[in-house]
Amino acid sequence: MVFTNQYEQQRIQKSQDLKSLGKNPYRHNIKRDSTTAEFLSSYEYLKNQDEKRDESKTNTIIGRVKFLRHMGKAAFAKIEDESGILQIYFSRDEIGSDWFKEAKKLIEVGDIVSVQGFPFVTRTGELSLHAKELELATKSITPLPEKFHGLTDIELRYRKRYLDLIMNKDVKETFKTRSKIVSSIRRFFEEKGFLEVETPMMHPIAGGANARPFITHHNALGVERFLRIAPELYLKRLVVGGFESIFEINRNFRNEGMDLTHNPEFTMVEFYWAYHNYHDLMNLTEELFSVLLKTLGLPTMLEFDDMQIDFSKPFRKISFRNALCEIGNVPDDVLENREKIINFLKKQSIEVEEKLTLGKLYEELFDLFVEEKLIDPTYIIDYPIEISPLARRSEENPDIAERFELFIAGREVANGFNELNDPLDQYERFLKQIEAKNAGDDEACEMDEDYVQALGYGLPPTAGEGLGIDRLVMLLTNQKSIRDVILFPAMKPINEKPQNEE
Repeated sequence: MVFTNQYEQQRIQKSQDLKSLGKNPYRHNIKRDSTTAEFLSSYEYLKNQDEKRDESKTNTIIGRVKFLRHMGKAAFAKIEDESGILQIYFSRDEIGSDWFKEAKKLIEVGDIVSVQGFPFVTRTGELSLHAKELELATKSITPLPEKFHGLTDIELRYRKRYLDLIMNKDVKETFKTRSKIVSSIRRFFEEKGFLEVETPMMHPIAGGANARPFITHHNALGVERFLRIAPELYLKRLVVGGFESIFEINRNFRNEGMDLTHNPEFTMVEFYWAYHNYHDLMNLTEELFSVLLKTLGLPTMLEFDDMQIDFSKPFRKISFRNALCEIGNVPDDVLENREKIINFLKKQSIEVEEKLTLGKLYEELFDLFVEEKLIDPTYIIDYPIEISPLARRSEENPDIAERFELFIAGREVANGFNELNDPLDQYERFLKQIEAKNAGDDEACEMDEDYVQALGYGLPPTAGEGLGIDRLVMLLTNQKSIRDVILFPAMKPINEKPQNEE
């Protein structure tokens, strides 16, 4: 049973006492005419007048009691709504001696109250509301953490986000900023002429990215379904159908470990642009960052986790291979074959799976020696084709994909490329992915014959990109953990710890 401790039981008794007084502890149909912010803004002028009160004005404010101090025949309280916090004053003479006596016993920190009164300025200069009426709107059963010290237990904050939002104002501001970022992204693409679309969340085939899927079962159809790991293949079907500029903001699901930058469900904006190339995407992405910084009022020299990130210059571009050599300090001759890479890693005392393909070994080198050094915005371009199963080959070098990934603050933020629109090449690459899966690669793509058939009808020259919104919000709000920008992040069962969790 919930509500078993003595303090909760005491509050339950107080809710019963309220009922016995004819006061519903869970009222409805109550109205306010001002938020706390509107009240403070409207009567700010009183601070500069000789008469520090205006009894001709009447406002009704509703908020949660965050502080309460009784002083004999009167009391001060702080009440909070979404817009801010306001001090109220109420006394025995104003609300009635009988109700004042009961309110002292029955109204507590955490309760939501409705207060009607006039504005005045206290002797200490604080604009406040002098209550003529005070009523309980909602009785809280579970006490809040102590006063203004906030909720500091990190795990409890994530498990009980509602309590985190009540106690920590900065957390609420982070999620308001997140909403503003998403809204700005949507407006940015709409103003560029992109059409917002929605594609399925449950897929018959796990495709569109290299990742392990979540598997569910559709009872009516009697078939397995996969929570989508990416919307890519459905979005490109729409481009085949004639939508030339489209985007989707929605969730993806990947059955992988959790750490500071990974959550099993996460939000991305994915967009496709016919008759454009991946260089156009990079230019568009830089423009998007410029718009977001201006919208949020952020400087071009952005602080993040003790790093200074410079957005004032054009984003750097460097090829995958050159990044390994110039940034990762991997000798160029090491990149010639698998054996040299494996020996190089062993000399660095790094364990390596010797069955990995050359492309996968390149990825290992990049993750180990390059990624964390990419602080300022950097496009890594021209990836090995082997690790880019959906990207178009370079006409100059068939071993290279016309692809980029954007890294900021040592982490990947976006991935984009010229789309592979040759159905025969795509089919062959799916076959190679199946070989990789049969060899033990759980993240390899599945064969999607319907998608290949869609390509058979003709996908125009198209470039597409996915940008991770959670990591973007982390960057723009200076949050070190992805859990701090997801309202309800995935959590391990109590007393259990999942693999790879940091």
